[in-house]
Amino acid sequence: MDDSKQAYTVAEVAKMMGLSPQTVTRLFENEPGVIILNRPTKMNKRRYRSIRIPHAAYERVLRRLSN
Repeated sequence: MDDSKQAYTVAEVAKMMGLSPQTVTRLFENEPGVIILNRPTKMNKRRYRSIRIPHAAYERVLRRLSN
């Protein structure tokens, strides 16, 4: 697959960067291009989010963190 089209999960990025999934979520949740799918909250059910991080957003954050 072409890297420019690939989207990573939070767990994949956490492993690649050596960070916790919670830290990765905080780093990427407001980043342009990141896809966040929310399940509507229901009574007695926890919030569920599915986050996909495009390769371009991953590279952008890496560059920003290395400066």
